[in-house]
Amino acid sequence: MTTPSSSPFIALDSLHHRSQQVILDNQQPGGGYLACPVMPDYQYSWFRDGAFISYALTLDGRDFPIQHRVGFAAQWDSAGNFHEWCTRMVNQRAEALERTIRRAQNGEPLVLEDTLNARYQVQGMEGPNDWPEFQLDGPGLWLWSLAKYVEVCRISPLPTSWEAAITLTARYLSAVWRTPCYDAWEERGDAVHVSTLTAIYAGLNAAERLMPQLDFAQTRQTIKEYILTQGLTPTGELAKSIGVDMVDANLLMAALPEGGMLAPDDPLMVRTVARIERDLLAEQHGVHRHVEDTYYGGGAWVLLGLWLAWYKTQVGDPERARELLTWAEAHADAEGNLPEQCNHAMFAPSFYEGWVKLRGEIANPLLWTHAKYLLVLNALRK
Repeated sequence: MTTPSSSPFIALDSLHHRSQQVILDNQQPGGGYLACPVMPDYQYSWFRDGAFISYALTLDGRDFPIQHRVGFAAQWDSAGNFHEWCTRMVNQRAEALERTIRRAQNGEPLVLEDTLNARYQVQGMEGPNDWPEFQLDGPGLWLWSLAKYVEVCRISPLPTSWEAAITLTARYLSAVWRTPCYDAWEERGDAVHVSTLTAIYAGLNAAERLMPQLDFAQTRQTIKEYILTQGLTPTGELAKSIGVDMVDANLLMAALPEGGMLAPDDPLMVRTVARIERDLLAEQHGVHRHVEDTYYGGGAWVLLGLWLAWYKTQVGDPERARELLTWAEAHADAEGNLPEQCNHAMFAPSFYEGWVKLRGEIANPLLWTHAKYLLVLNALRK
C-alpha cells in the first residue's frame, strides 16, 4: 500500500490544482475552451477537446468542488457553460444541418458549408476555412459528455434548447456516419475512421439516455456490425481506418466508459490495446499516435499516455496506470503545465524542426492533456 508521501496523486497534488486552473482560466466568455492558449493553431475551441474537458470537470467537481459564487462547484459551472455553448453552436446551424441530413438521406454529395464545423473562434464564429473542418467524432463525444453531466448534476427536465440540439446532433450523426471525414488528429479526410465511428456510437447511445423517446438502436447496431466486418485488421484488432492494417492510439475511444461501443475487457478491445502497446508505446511510456506519424516528428504524446492510463484503471490495473501517470507528471514544466507531446522519442525526427519553424513549439499547456490527468486521478482515487 502506498503511503501519502509516496503516492503520486497526493504528493503532486499541486498538479491537480494546476490542471483545474489551466482549464478554468482558458474557458472563453462564450463557453468554449481554448485548446491551448499559446499556440496560434490551437487558440480555438473544439467539440472533441471540450467534451473530454467537460467530462473531467464533471467528475472533478463532484469529488473536489471549487467553491463558486454562482453554484455548487466552479467545475460544474464551467462544464455547464461549455454544454450551453455546444447547444448554441448546433442550434444556430440548424437549417444547414437539416439540408445535410436531407442530402445524406437522398444519397446526394454533402456540401461542406452545411456541415458542423470542428473548431470555433472565441465568440463562436467558425474558424478560418484553411482547416480540416469536417470531423464527426466531436459532436458524438459532446453528446457522450453531456449525458454524464446531466446524470451527475441531476438536471431535470432538460432545457428545451438542449433537447433540440441533442435531437438534431443525433439525427445528423445518424445520417452521415458512413461519410469519409477527418479523424481525431485532423488527418486522412478521405477515409472512414473506426475511432470516429465509435465516437458516433457513444454519442447516439448518450442521446437515447438523455431523451428516451429517441431511438437510434438500429443505427448503432449497423455501425457496430460495419466495424466488426469491415473495420478490423487481418490479425483481428480494430483498424485505424477501414481497409488499413494499422492501429491508432485514438482507438481507445472504443472503450469509453458509460456508453462506449466495447467494454474495456472485451476480447477485441484487449487485442487492440495490446497492439497499441506493441506498436506505439514509447520506451518511457509515452504513446505515439500511429506508426506513420510525422507531426512534430511523431513524438510520444503525454495526452495518450494518460489516456492509456485511464484505460488501465478500467481493466483493474491501477499499478500500470500509476506508472503511466508518473511518467506524465515528470513531463510537467516548472509551472505545472502538461504538453501535448514530447520529443524524447520520435518516429520521424527529421520532421521535428520543420514543424517548429512552421507552427512554433509543441503545444503547452494543452487543456485536453490536463483533462486526461484529472480523469486518471479520479479513477485512481476510487
